[in-house]
Amino acid sequence: QVQLVESGGGLVQAGDSLSLSCAASGRSFRDITVAWFRQAPGKEREFVAGFPWSGGSTPYADSVKGRFTISRDNAKNTMYLQMNSLQPEDTAVYYCAARLGINDAYRAPDRYPYWGQGTQVTVSS
Repeated sequence: QVQLVESGGGLVQAGDSLSLSCAASGRSFRDITVAWFRQAPGKEREFVAGFPWSGGSTPYADSVKGRFTISRDNAKNTMYLQMNSLQPEDTAVYYCAARLGINDAYRAPDRYPYWGQGTQVTVSS
């Protein structure tokens, strides 16, 4: 079992920055694949960012490339999402997700059995 807890959401204005955190417990970060997703009202949950274990560039959703940065601290079992130049269309509940084993990040939500409770990010225009 993996437990995930997100934090750092809030209400900001367009152009502002926010940093989200996802703390994992139950398994070492070195043994799991983790990723960020988001879900806006009335929309499907979508992949935001993950880690490329087999090499190559870090996978990001096209809509956040150049603005969001994913990182991790294995010693703290924590993953981060630095979000810059936020826009109203970034408004969503942001989730971290995990699956056992080390793989390149999967973009499909159904590949991840473990989810945090989500943290709301609201960007006003």
